[in-house]
Amino acid sequence: MIENLIEQIPSATPVFVLVAGFVIGLSHAFEPDHVAAVATQVTKSKQSRSLPVFRRISAGAFKGSILGALWGAGHTSMLLLVSLLIFVFSLSIPPQIFSNLELIVGMMLVFLGASIYLNKKLLRKNHEHPHVHEDGTIHAHEHTHSKDHRHGHKSYIIGCIHGLAGSGALVVLALSTLSDVQIILSFVLVFGVGSILGMMVVSGVIGLPFAISTYSEKIHKALRFVVGAISITIGFDILYNVTLESGSFFGLHL
Repeated sequence: MIENLIEQIPSATPVFVLVAGFVIGLSHAFEPDHVAAVATQVTKSKQSRSLPVFRRISAGAFKGSILGALWGAGHTSMLLLVSLLIFVFSLSIPPQIFSNLELIVGMMLVFLGASIYLNKKLLRKNHEHPHVHEDGTIHAHEHTHSKDHRHGHKSYIIGCIHGLAGSGALVVLALSTLSDVQIILSFVLVFGVGSILGMMVVSGVIGLPFAISTYSEKIHKALRFVVGAISITIGFDILYNVTLESGSFFGLHL
C-alpha cells in the first residue's frame, strides 16, 4: 500500500500528496526498529506504585505517548533538515552516507538494548545533602535523583538519528520527482505529523504493560529483558543486512 502511494505522488494532486504524506508517516511509526528504540525508553520510564490501578495505567500510557511524540518531533526535524538541504540548497548527499547512518541506527539499537541489562546499582550515583542538628552534629543523607526526565531528551535524539537514516530519508529522496518545493516541504510536515501521532499510539500501548507490571517485579524485569533482546536482535539484523547490501562497513570494503 505504501509503495503504491509513493509511486502515485509524481502525478497526483497536491491534496492527494498531503493525504499520502500523512498516511505514510502514520504507518512509518510502526516499523520494527522505530518501535524497538522507543520501547527501550519506555522501559526506563519511572512508574508510580502508589497510584490506583486505573490511574497507573493511564499514567503509563501518557508517559509512553510523550516519549513517542518526542521521537516523532526529532524524526520530523531531521527530515525537514534533509529536505531543505536537498531541495532548497541543492545539496547532493551520496548514498553511502545514508548507508553509514543506517549502520549507526543498528549500533544504537544494540546499545539501547544492552543498556537495559546493565546493573543499575553499579551505575547509580548517590547524592549527599548534609544538614546540621541543633547540637551541632552534621549529618548527610544519601538519595538518588530521578532520571526520568532525561528519557525525553534521549527519545528526541533517537528520533533525530532515525530521521537521518532508513526509509524516512528514502521517502524524502523519492520526492525528488516533484518540482514544487512548497508541496515537498508540506508533504514532509504532514508526514511528520502522521509519524508523531503513530508513534504516540505505539509508545502509549507499550507503556500499558509496564504500568500494570509494577505489581510484580519479576514480570516487570522480564518485560524489560524481552524489549532489550528484541532491540539487540533488530540492531544486529540491520548491521548485517546493510553491510551485506553495501558490501562495506563504514567505507571499509569486505
